[in-house]
Amino acid sequence: MSRAARLGAFIIATLAILAAGVFIIGSKQYLFSPTYRLKAQFATVVGLDAGAEVRIGGVHTGTVREIDLPTKPTDKITVLMDLQRSTHSIVKQDSVASIETEGLLGNEYVAISFGSEQAKNVKDGDTIGSEAPLVIADLMKKADGILVTSQEALNNVTVVTANLSSISTKINQGQGTIGALVNDKKVYTQLDETTAGLRDTVNHAQAGVTAFQENMEAMKQNFLVRGFFKKRGYESSSDLEKNEIAKLPDSAPLKSFAFDSKKLFDKADTAKPKNEKSLRAAGQFLADTEFGVAVVVVSAGMTGDEQKDLVLTQARAMVVRDYLVNNFSFDDSQLKTLGRGKGKSDTPDSGWGTVEIIVYPAEAEVPAQTSAANPK
Repeated sequence: MSRAARLGAFIIATLAILAAGVFIIGSKQYLFSPTYRLKAQFATVVGLDAGAEVRIGGVHTGTVREIDLPTKPTDKITVLMDLQRSTHSIVKQDSVASIETEGLLGNEYVAISFGSEQAKNVKDGDTIGSEAPLVIADLMKKADGILVTSQEALNNVTVVTANLSSISTKINQGQGTIGALVNDKKVYTQLDETTAGLRDTVNHAQAGVTAFQENMEAMKQNFLVRGFFKKRGYESSSDLEKNEIAKLPDSAPLKSFAFDSKKLFDKADTAKPKNEKSLRAAGQFLADTEFGVAVVVVSAGMTGDEQKDLVLTQARAMVVRDYLVNNFSFDDSQLKTLGRGKGKSDTPDSGWGTVEIIVYPAEAEVPAQTSAANPK
């Protein structure tokens, strides 16, 4: 082969290699494929350079074309990115750009999150949101602060240990009150005598408490206090009126739940519950719904003493309210009670009375609290 032929072959091979290199580099930089441009602004780019990768879902889909410094100290750094046109369907206006690092000390790249289905598509030149990058130097400073704090804590532990050792030595040597108590039998004997006197005093006090409890047991036999003493400890009729209102709101109810008292309470003349789980639907509704006020409305049967039935319905309303407040999460100041006494409900019942939980909307006006002087 002549010298001219060899020279020609060398030039052709060189041009082919150069063209292949240009094509490969151009493909990585998206010079030969359709793209669109997005912007993101950061307070710091932590070493990100022009030409860095842009990834969506971990896939290389773009390139950092340019990084512009701000013209004012209060402005942010602007990162211009060219992305493949095919990503236009997954990058939305609510997508967020962040600067990530490959490994702990690898190269920085820009990661863009997927947008939501309902968000609008981005347009060429739009600016999307950004997240502050993680700066290793800041983490090192925080770690150094934690180490300093830990060292101070260890020093404090050492001081406390030394103090405890000193106190233990003094006790062993009989110094101080505790040392005398441990080492001097006479002091122990005097303390034992004092303790015996205290035990006698406590025994007398316990006897007084026992007498008081017997009196309270006698009171429990009275109907007017039996329902809320039994296993619930309500000590005063004033407890029944803490959350009671004089009448129902004038607004139309949002929702109501009706229960037969026979299924909720143990006996016809007490407020002791037996099946509180049946109230769960009402409690869950109160926890899940925004409402203005809800009222536990209780009525007794048609037979029986009118005054006793009034107290019974007040106690039952209070028991139902306590269950709902203690087992479901809502503002308990919005749950009121209303004991109506004998047969004042339109809901059919089995002769034991009824329980209604009536829920009113947010705009409902809450009636005034009742008192012992307010009639029902």
